[in-house]
Amino acid sequence: MKYQIVRVSFIALVALGLALPYRGQAQSKQQYSSLEDAIRSDGSLYGNQGPQSVNWTNGGNKYSFIENDEIRSMDLQTLKDELIFSNKGITFPGTTKAFNYESFQWSHDSKHLVFKTDFRPIYRRSGVADYYVYDLESKQLKQAASGARTAELSPDGSKVGIERDGNMFVYNFAAAKETQLTNDKTSENGTFNGHYDWVYEEEFGQAQAWNWSPDSRYMAFWQFNERPVPDFQMTNFEGLHPDHIHISIPQVGDPNPEVKIGVVDVASGKKVWLTPDETGDFYIPRVYWTSNPDVLALMTLNRAQNHMKLYFFNVKTGEHHVVLEEKNTTWVAIFNFYTNVNDMIYFPEKSKEFFWVSDRSGYYHIYRYGYDGKLINQVTKGNWDMIKVAGIDAAAKKIYYLSAESGGLYQEPYSINFDGSNETKLFSVSGYHDINMSPNTKYFLDTYSNKTTPYHVALCDNTGKVLKMIEDNHGVDDYLKTHAYSPEVQFQFTNSAGVKLDAYYVTPYDYDPKKKYPLVLLVYGGPESHEIFDQFATDSWAQWLAQNGYVVANVNNRGSANYGSALLKSVYKQLGKFESSDFVDLAKYLVKNGPVDSNKMAIMGTSYGGYSTTYTLLTHPGVFKVGIANSPVTDWRLYDDVYTERYMAPLKDNEDGYKASSDMTYAASLKDHLFLIHSMSDDNVHTANTMQLLTALTNAGKDADLRIYPPGAHGAAYNWQSYLLIQSLSFQYLERYLKGNYDLPNLNEK
Repeated sequence: MKYQIVRVSFIALVALGLALPYRGQAQSKQQYSSLEDAIRSDGSLYGNQGPQSVNWTNGGNKYSFIENDEIRSMDLQTLKDELIFSNKGITFPGTTKAFNYESFQWSHDSKHLVFKTDFRPIYRRSGVADYYVYDLESKQLKQAASGARTAELSPDGSKVGIERDGNMFVYNFAAAKETQLTNDKTSENGTFNGHYDWVYEEEFGQAQAWNWSPDSRYMAFWQFNERPVPDFQMTNFEGLHPDHIHISIPQVGDPNPEVKIGVVDVASGKKVWLTPDETGDFYIPRVYWTSNPDVLALMTLNRAQNHMKLYFFNVKTGEHHVVLEEKNTTWVAIFNFYTNVNDMIYFPEKSKEFFWVSDRSGYYHIYRYGYDGKLINQVTKGNWDMIKVAGIDAAAKKIYYLSAESGGLYQEPYSINFDGSNETKLFSVSGYHDINMSPNTKYFLDTYSNKTTPYHVALCDNTGKVLKMIEDNHGVDDYLKTHAYSPEVQFQFTNSAGVKLDAYYVTPYDYDPKKKYPLVLLVYGGPESHEIFDQFATDSWAQWLAQNGYVVANVNNRGSANYGSALLKSVYKQLGKFESSDFVDLAKYLVKNGPVDSNKMAIMGTSYGGYSTTYTLLTHPGVFKVGIANSPVTDWRLYDDVYTERYMAPLKDNEDGYKASSDMTYAASLKDHLFLIHSMSDDNVHTANTMQLLTALTNAGKDADLRIYPPGAHGAAYNWQSYLLIQSLSFQYLERYLKGNYDLPNLNEK
């Protein structure tokens, strides 16, 4: 099955007078009746997203999924699904309360389900919950753990590992007994086991700080000592005497938690502490079990995160040696939050080889190593980035992966032999793909779209053959026949530094080639992120702006992933500098070559996008008339040390760079309208960022508009009403200062 993708040069279209087609003849299509209508219509553009909560079972020959509150299983031989579990008529054990759950996992033998219930969030990825085990044969539901931060079945299905209140436990089904494995937790700002502190969870991207060994004999766990870390406090000012939440969060230059790895034999309770050779302040971001049942791989990073060591530890004796070292003049990546890459290193079962993803060639590629630490060969090669390993077949010596080989706008699946031969593109449809591969690598679910194709979900075999089209989203096509829609037009332009960048724009739905329009840049811009792919545009906020007479645009600025390390890492030690320049260059390009009014331009974003907004306004005054910054970092010395020092280096090594990247340095330069939005309960980008910027602006005689939402979190919104209000205020701000429209609805009269 093939789809034609239309790619047209922006310059060529401008020259032909066709870049921005007049849509007057299409005005009979239904447009949004309100901003709320626009936001609620998101699903009409996304369509159905395919199977939810997919878990591969039976070695990868089946997968389960949730549909209408039922767990069903798809047999990949017959392509028929069957009901596995329904909670209708089931109650919590010993009660009459109807059973419900947030998520579930399978036992290794595919005979039991473990349910997570009553989840109470703590940080971005973690929380406390109760866990129940369901026996598919006996249809019995039993509680396995209460008040646990994490719980996981052992690979052999005979036990449940549990972390509760900073200690490790194991529950044995046969004995119907829970055993405590550690008892040295002191407090959350002292010593605790099995869960991460705030900065490890947030910046190394995982919630569960322990792992079962493949043979179910051991549990390897992190132990933290938070005593050296400064205390961060916040409150939402609720009640007569507001509570203050205390979290240990290290900012730039602060001491980090002391961390070590323990391995416990669950049968005997014997513990061994694994001590690498590092001294001083260093990180242990990952551990992996190798195919040797007594050997754990342990990864360390120095404070600057530019020197990685991989150790092999004997978990019985603690004996260890370094197997791999990687150094970089910038940073060594061990995962990527933005492209959903959890690992850069892979240990296939039943193999004495492992694979490491490195950008040592200038592009991210796969390297093959033996357990002796010797490089066997480079697997993927070329002037393009390998993005994500999706599956490894050790028996067939084949790797399945996603790459940007077709260009930075693409993420597409390939296979290749261990020795680098027989590279094969698996799918004929170009665009953005994300695949979920079975453990046996025989099948994968492929979610894909491109500029002209709404999201599709296909079940494929490992050659890319479509076995079943699960979602073709004809409903989206039908919606577009009757509703207004402005597609993204993607193009390349050359910035002021001579670098070619990918960008897009969306025109007003009722575009008139004789008019000039206000511009809104919707930006993020952070290092290793990636804003624009060849995928179907589903942002209803952008569509709302287009239907209200705005041009909307964005760019894969310098610092973006999937374009090679030269562009990605050009921002090292100087955050803000190149990103802001690229945003300005894009705006000026659209003024010169498109329909944009140079006196009516805005930039807006959240989090790093908030920083991009404030920094661009302050270092390029007069270009954008309006900036809307939600939850912005304003000085990198105020952000957490792991993220910041990865991209800016430790403070002592880059004091001038930190000063140059700070909004406060340029506060006196503000000449445009700035709207700041923040929550007092933001544990990620602390409100101090906005408050210190306000002080700097005030001291310089400058003014800004401010909205504070006390109960929110990062992004400020804390419920539907607060989100709608923030979007409504942002839209009115654009209307007021870009269009001069002061006759705006009173939001309090709604």
